[in-house]
Amino acid sequence: MRSSVILRILLASNSTTKYPVLPQCYRFYSNNIPKDPNPKPKRSKYPEFYDPYGPRPPPSEKILELATRITSLSPEELMQLGPALQHRLKHLRLQKLSSEGFGAGLQASSAPEKMEEKKVEKTAFDVKLEKFDAAAKIKVIKEVRTFTNLGLKEAKDLVEKVPVTLKQGVTKEEATGIIEKIKAAGGVAVME
Repeated sequence: MRSSVILRILLASNSTTKYPVLPQCYRFYSNNIPKDPNPKPKRSKYPEFYDPYGPRPPPSEKILELATRITSLSPEELMQLGPALQHRLKHLRLQKLSSEGFGAGLQASSAPEKMEEKKVEKTAFDVKLEKFDAAAKIKVIKEVRTFTNLGLKEAKDLVEKVPVTLKQGVTKEEATGIIEKIKAAGGVAVME
């Protein structure tokens, strides 16, 4: 029973149908030819050189004559040949690239231009606590807590490490406000 079902499936898949043929079942096919046990490798002939454009006709006499005339030119005349051909064929002249942004650009230029040095204004400042009165230590700690969002212990440890940077990367207006508050509490702060 089983073998007849398998045989029907195989015979049906032998013809071109939508059923796949399993590789294990090839021995059941009548059109299966046994492979040669000692097959010879296929050898293909490679050309001596690869030419993607195929065979070309030989150059004409005019081209050969032109080539011999170019090779007989002096080096000075060869230097003039390129620009003359560019002008005659109306090719655009290549523009030199600016090397202003590169480090080697200033050294390579023959006449270095003086670069205008612009003074860059500082936009981010640091507030540094320089010193404080011993009597005003508690007021300074409270003031430090207001703008640093630190706890009491962390603010106390920070104030006791004088000179110390209290806040970094603040604007000039914010830094002057912090300095005024520290000064009012009894400390000395500077902007860096």
